[in-house]
Amino acid sequence: MTQANDDMVRAAGRPPTGGPVRAPVPQQAGGPPQSPPPYNGPPPQYGYYGPPPRQPYGWRPPPMPLAPDGRPLADFGTRLLAHLIDGAVLTGIAMVVFVPVAVVFLFDRMPELPDPGQAYAPGVAVDFDVAGLLLPLLLLELGFVALLLAGYYFYFVEMMFRSGQTLGKKLMKIKVIPIEPGATLTRGMAAKRYLVEFIVGVFVPLFSYLDGLWQLWDKPYQQTLHDKAAKTVVVKVAP
Repeated sequence: MTQANDDMVRAAGRPPTGGPVRAPVPQQAGGPPQSPPPYNGPPPQYGYYGPPPRQPYGWRPPPMPLAPDGRPLADFGTRLLAHLIDGAVLTGIAMVVFVPVAVVFLFDRMPELPDPGQAYAPGVAVDFDVAGLLLPLLLLELGFVALLLAGYYFYFVEMMFRSGQTLGKKLMKIKVIPIEPGATLTRGMAAKRYLVEFIVGVFVPLFSYLDGLWQLWDKPYQQTLHDKAAKTVVVKVAP
């Protein structure tokens, strides 16, 4: 009955009810049967996997750490990169200032070497004033340390007092602010940060590492020890 209906529909010029009809496969006399032409019907329907699995009921993403005034806090990686940039800038300036002075000083204080064409007399000592070299060298080092501390003070206190940022912090878009909302960063706060971070770090072994890593477990404001001493926090600056 179904075959008869399909024959009638095909005769009327409409596709049969059972779907598209494959073209008859011509057979070659005396040869193997040919494969049928490719199927040109609708594409196959694959399974639908649905939306991604949901989080457990009541789960919420952890809130972004904020300063007391509502601004987002700077993360550890950003602060570390700013610190490395500041260290590279200061080291470069110190090398530019100190290396030429040290080279000129050493060449000026070195004893005069004999002419290579003249023969040495055995047992004749070269005139070399040890005290005349070591004492000026010590004074030069002390002067360099004093100049370095003064440069660090200007960089980390005066620049911080004026804008709350050093060059590294400007590049990383972070800023030092008082922890009290609405307060203004003072020179005293910047000086406390400098004294704890650098002066104490020079004389106390491993203090610099402890100071920098303290922010990883400090809650809720991710402060370092010099932040706590100065009552400051470090926040992100809007681009």
